[in-house]
Amino acid sequence: MSRASTYKTLLLLFLIVFLSSKNGQVFAQRGINDTILTAAVIYQGDTIETKTFQDLLIRSWYNQANMKAIAKWTRLRNAIYVTYPYAKRAGKVMNDLNAQLVNVSDQSARKKCIKSKEKELKKEFTDPLTNLSVYQGKVLMKLINRETGNNCYEIIKEYRGGFDARFYQTIAFFFGSSLKQPYDKNGDDIEMEKIVKEVERMYGFKS
Repeated sequence: MSRASTYKTLLLLFLIVFLSSKNGQVFAQRGINDTILTAAVIYQGDTIETKTFQDLLIRSWYNQANMKAIAKWTRLRNAIYVTYPYAKRAGKVMNDLNAQLVNVSDQSARKKCIKSKEKELKKEFTDPLTNLSVYQGKVLMKLINRETGNNCYEIIKEYRGGFDARFYQTIAFFFGSSLKQPYDKNGDDIEMEKIVKEVERMYGFKS
């Protein structure tokens, strides 16, 4: 046997031993689930495992009742996004006014302070409020209650001596609503409260 033939024979034996050793290691590492038979199909030359599931009944979620609920929620959400900044600002002005009046006993000084805040509110809100829809106006009054802890009727009653009550009376009349609208975040207004929290997170408002 020539030297070249001997070399080729040794190389072949080496490869056989090497591959046998590797295959042995691979088989030794297989788990108990490596040889489970499964159904398969051949698609374009590839073998693809298949599974059969139980029959499912698929129904459309968008029935008439759900569509009405979605439309109602969307309308409320849009109204809150429009009016909440106004309610937040009005609530801040009124809460600041209450804080100022705590230490003011002189009636003349109280009237002057109230008149100043009245002008501030009128200047800031008269034009925007006239552009609101009736529904948005109702939502705004609820949000003012949320921010101040008082409904619009209580606010008018409290400041009747100097605050221009007609400002809020006109709002209620224009929107065909009641000044005594309550705000119950855990009851009737729970969806409104969720949307308000969404607005606060999105725009950085603080409760």
